[in-house]
Order: sequence, then C-alpha cells, then structure tokens
Amino acid sequence: MKFFIPKDTTALALGAESVAMALQAAGAEPVRNGSRGMFWLEPLLEVETDLGRIGFGPVSSKDVPGILDALKAEPSSHNLYLGPVNEISFLSSQQRLTYARAGVGDPVCLDNYQTLNGFKGLKNALSFTGQQIVDQVKDSGLRGRGGAAFPAGIKWQTVLDCESEQKYIVCNADEGDSGTFADRLVMESDPYQLIEGMCIAGLAVGATQGYIYLRSEYPVAHKLLNIAIDRALEANFLGDNIQGSGKTFHLEVRLGAGAYICGEETSLLESLEGKRGMVRAKPPLPAIEGLFGKPTVVNNVLTLAAISSILEQGAEVYQNFGMGRSRGTLAIQLAGNIKRGGLIELAFGVTLREVVEDYGQGTYSGRPIRAIQVGGPLGAFLPESQWDTPMDYEAFAAINAMIGHGGIVVFDDTADMAAQARFAMEFCVLESCGKCTPCRIGSVRGVEVIDRIVANEDRDNNLILLHDLCDTMELGSLCAMGGMTPFPVRSALTHFMSDFTGQGRGDN
Repeated sequence: MKFFIPKDTTALALGAESVAMALQAAGAEPVRNGSRGMFWLEPLLEVETDLGRIGFGPVSSKDVPGILDALKAEPSSHNLYLGPVNEISFLSSQQRLTYARAGVGDPVCLDNYQTLNGFKGLKNALSFTGQQIVDQVKDSGLRGRGGAAFPAGIKWQTVLDCESEQKYIVCNADEGDSGTFADRLVMESDPYQLIEGMCIAGLAVGATQGYIYLRSEYPVAHKLLNIAIDRALEANFLGDNIQGSGKTFHLEVRLGAGAYICGEETSLLESLEGKRGMVRAKPPLPAIEGLFGKPTVVNNVLTLAAISSILEQGAEVYQNFGMGRSRGTLAIQLAGNIKRGGLIELAFGVTLREVVEDYGQGTYSGRPIRAIQVGGPLGAFLPESQWDTPMDYEAFAAINAMIGHGGIVVFDDTADMAAQARFAMEFCVLESCGKCTPCRIGSVRGVEVIDRIVANEDRDNNLILLHDLCDTMELGSLCAMGGMTPFPVRSALTHFMSDFTGQGRGDN
C-alpha cells in the first residue's frame, strides 16, 4: 500500500505534518502530494490499494494507528473512511482541466507529471510557429482569469506583433483577493503546469525570459516553485535549446512587495522593476511597453496554467466547455461562512446557487445565507434574488457584478452589510497606491459618509453624497482599485438598505 498526505499550505495548517510523522513512525513512508481542494476534509489521507485509492479524513495523528489497523481488516469500518477518493461527490461531479493532476502525486516529481501527460502541450508547441500557438489560444476562447477577463489570445497577438530584441512573460501570482486560493493550489499541487504554460507563452510571442511575481505570504509555493524550476531546467524543459529545438526560455520567481495594489498589472511591473508599486497610466499598454519598457505578456496563474491543456488537447476541446463568450472552465473558490470550503472547477454556466448549496452545503453556522460576495473585496454583494445567475462574465456584468478571480465569500443572516460596505471603503483607504485623487481621497471620504449615514446624521443628503462619491471613484480612478470599490457599496445600499438605517443589522 502507498500512502499520500498533502504538503500544501491548507493541509499543513490543519495538521498534515503531524499525520505524516505518525505514518513515518509506523513504518509507512507517505508520498507528500498536493491538496485536491476538498479543504473541509483536510488533512486528507489517501491510500492506494488493489481496489484503487481510498480516502480518510479529516485525519489527525492520533487517528493513524486505528486507520492502519482498519486497512488490515476492513477499511470501511473506520469512522473517517470516505470510500474511493474519485467517487466523493464534491470531486466526481467537477470538470477538471486545470486541476486534473492536483493531488494525484508528488507535485515536484517530474516523472509523475510526465506520466500524467505533462509537457505534451510544450512538445506540441515546439513544432508550431509563434502565430500558430497564438491562434490556438485565440480559438480556445480563453479569457484572462485574473478578473478583467480580457481575451488572452488578443493580448498575446499584440506582443507577438511588436518588434523588439527582448520580450517578457510575467505571471501575476500576487493572489490577494479575499476568499481566493486557486493560484496557490496550482503552484503547490501542480507547479509544472504553470511552468509549462509560461514556456509555451514565451515560444508564442518570442519572449526568452519569464518572471513569476509571487505573493510574499506563500512560502510553501515559493519553495515548491523553485524546486520545480530547477528540475525543469535540469531536464531541459527550460533554459537554452529546449528539448533540442533551438528555442530559449528562462524563468525566475520574484517575491511580491506585500501590497494588494501590486496585483494590478502595471503596479506589479513597477514593483518587479524594483520601484514602489504605483499604477501606471494607460496607454501605453504593457503588451507594447511593459517590463523595462519592453513588450510584455502579463497573465494570471490560472490563465497560463490553462495553456498546457489547450496545446495538449487542442483549442476545440477547451472551447467546448462553457457558454457564450465564457469558454473553458472556471476555478471557483468557496470561503467565508461555508460548510464545505474548497476549490471547484466547473465549466462556465453553473449557477451561484448550485455552487453554494450543492457543493458548499450552505453555511458553516447552519443559519440562512444572507449575501454572497463574488470576485474579491471589490465584488458586489448578491442577495438571494440573484443567486440563480449563471457563472458567466456577461451574465454577471448584467447585474452589476463580476466573477473576477472566482472567489466566493458567503455571509449568513447575522452579517451587517453596512459594516461590509464600510469595510470596502476602508480596504481601499489602506491599499490604494495613492496616485490618483478619486481613489486616495474618495475612499477616506467614503468611510466618513457611511459612518454618518449609519449614525443618522442628515441621512438623506449623505446617501446622495455617497452615490455621487461612488460615481466619481468609478469614473475617475486610474485603475480598478478605486474604480470598483463602489461595487460592494452600491450593492449593499441597493439590497440591504435596512442595515444602514439600523433596522436589519445582525438581528434577523
């Protein structure tokens, strides 16, 4: 029998290391895999048997002796027995492309990656011209998964068409939105997929150097990425003359500056150049004048991770998932007051209600759900009347909301939505780079105005002022930091006005 216990951040935080040590003490050396994203079951112990891989969870070190005894007799007799892992309904009903390998084996084992079709996309790309690779990305319908949902192929085409002696591929791995962990799970459970995607991107546009701008709070991902990059270099999947093709691509990890604003692509580039993370005015676009003034592809982790699947299986296979202009799969992250938190990968089109009720199983507190925030701290708060909206970029835009990075945060009926609206403004106060006045000053005034509304100080006039302030921030800010802060504020005012008047806060 072979044992698997994850070494990703979530599993480690929940005690996976002590479980691994208990297994070692019992003479069962476990493979340290990555999480499958079923966080409510972590630490998830998987055991490879003659009948396939079975699971136990959540496991603590004191459970190990009993599990080992049960394995000798009848595994299902143990109270933590979950059955075959691939048949757990949370996992089996997903459509996994990007996360197909997550949790299957050691994330930094090259042999494991290649056994699971790793680097097949890169090998296909090496036989294509740059334009052919870009055409595949265009035909797939892939849109940026970082929030703006801009078509990835168009961005790549712009960089390909620029003439320059140096071009760059930059991966935005500064995952800072509340309730998001999809990027981290890729980097900790399947880092070679990101490496492969970045290398393909380099071949596509003629870039020879790539950088992963990694959130400084991700030490496990930092360690695993560096190990994976070193091994990929040794195996000639990176570096000079990749697989004898004469093509070159080098890759480095750079730690972020710890600022939320550095998740904005131009601020990220400033930070990567060693400067303070300040938003740049556009134009020029980073695709034309990006890192060190050179043409640069800036994509999110999930965007680049999807590339290997597209080049391995073909654009048409990827394009067959999803709906409308939202093609492929979406990494949905369930967090907040949720019974079953974790990562779900599904084709675009599933409704928000299905995600939260069928996969999340409602609130952790057991109380009714009151609001759902989608898209991070700048996303709108959605009431029950909007939960049947399909997870689709255009459908969400139609209700003045956004999918963003796919993070979902659930609030039960004790949540004070006026306080949440205030938090949105306060978050902007703390995280604004300060370059533009609407964001820098508007957020400060926003906190003050909300406080006056809640205190019933000239409430009617202050409500008018708050709406005007939101208009100014949305239309006048340089980037989405100030431009989207009004989204949660306006949605709270529209759907949860009673909380601003003292008639509905926390007493439902």
